[in-house]
Amino acid sequence: MSDFSPDSARVIDGPDWMVRRRVAAAEALADFDLPTTALEEWRYSPVDKLDLARFSPASGLADPPMVPLHVEPAAIVRVVNGRIVTVEIDDDVAAAGVRVGALAGHDRGVELIGAVVDGAPDYFTRLNDAFAPDPVVVHIPCGVSIDRPIVISNHAAGDAMAMFPRLVVRLEAGSSATVLDRHTSDAGDEVLVCPVAEFDVDHEARLGYLNIQQLSRSAWQIASQVARVGQEATLTAATAGLGGAYARTRADTRLVGRGARGDLQALYFGDGDQALDFRTYQDHVGADTISNLLYKGVLGGRSRSIYSGLIKVRPGAHGTNAFQTNRNLKLGPDAWAESVPNLEIENNDVKCSHASSVGPVDEDQRFYLESRGVPTAEAERLIVGGFLDEVLRTLPVPAAVPSLRSAVAARIAEATDSEPADV
Repeated sequence: MSDFSPDSARVIDGPDWMVRRRVAAAEALADFDLPTTALEEWRYSPVDKLDLARFSPASGLADPPMVPLHVEPAAIVRVVNGRIVTVEIDDDVAAAGVRVGALAGHDRGVELIGAVVDGAPDYFTRLNDAFAPDPVVVHIPCGVSIDRPIVISNHAAGDAMAMFPRLVVRLEAGSSATVLDRHTSDAGDEVLVCPVAEFDVDHEARLGYLNIQQLSRSAWQIASQVARVGQEATLTAATAGLGGAYARTRADTRLVGRGARGDLQALYFGDGDQALDFRTYQDHVGADTISNLLYKGVLGGRSRSIYSGLIKVRPGAHGTNAFQTNRNLKLGPDAWAESVPNLEIENNDVKCSHASSVGPVDEDQRFYLESRGVPTAEAERLIVGGFLDEVLRTLPVPAAVPSLRSAVAARIAEATDSEPADV
């Protein structure tokens, strides 16, 4: 644990206020223990197998990979091992007052970081607070709309290294933007990646966010996404989980203003011995708020998924409409899925529902296709593709969908022994 000491946090460069913040977070870690499976929220995870002492905060840089896109981004930030390598922003976007780049250089940086996430810290969020070397900020001024995606490309490299990417997204009143946040790592490197993303969406603002997780099969990821959504504002947040040996994403969405809306989506595909873990909180604080969650996953080989979700309706959140759905498709007898949706309702003027399912490919659907001359492997590919398409076609960053479809199609073909084809 010595590599994650206050002294280690103190030597990371940055403005004085950021160094002080890191050191305070590292000192606070002494009062907390690594989570174990004895805790309900980690019950089904392999967190007991995480040897934090094996890792050290990352140092050094590598060449960042290029992000495949089918449209020019409004801005792109390339980050390696938590440090910004390059920032490119269109002149017209910068002229509109949009800030994209290093949080350390933002005149309000000390106010923005932690403004949302500080209310829900866990052990790994505190680690990020202590060892995030170069947080990225996306700040959209009042009334400004950006019609092309802002891209954050995060890459991890270095065996036994721990990375702590940090993203702060702030949308002022009446603004709108989409953000693509992509995470990759070098093949073969055993890395620990603990990203934190916080979204502050002011009244009548619109944020679309897509996280694409394509880490290597030897990577650990423990991620946190925390959002605060204001009056009549909308957050559409999606995750595509494809990589990692163990990859966990915790998403906290707080609907604090009257009429706030949160649409939450995920698709995930596991095979081999992968474990993909999702924990969500739909926290209704304000009146007349709406949340709609749809998480869908496919599991092959000996992979497993864990989904645990909570809809919480607070006493003042009358008129809430909240929905939570988790569907899992198993491609073989050795795959396993755990799905635990929950409701906690403290107001009787609400509409809430939750649903989950775990099952194999439908035999009737497969037989229908086979009876019309479709080979078995191709029939399974079509069924699995259609299962995931419900999420793919509604992702909030359309520019990323073609490359993501290709990645999903390759995984489906591998799992079903069929020819790759777009889904």
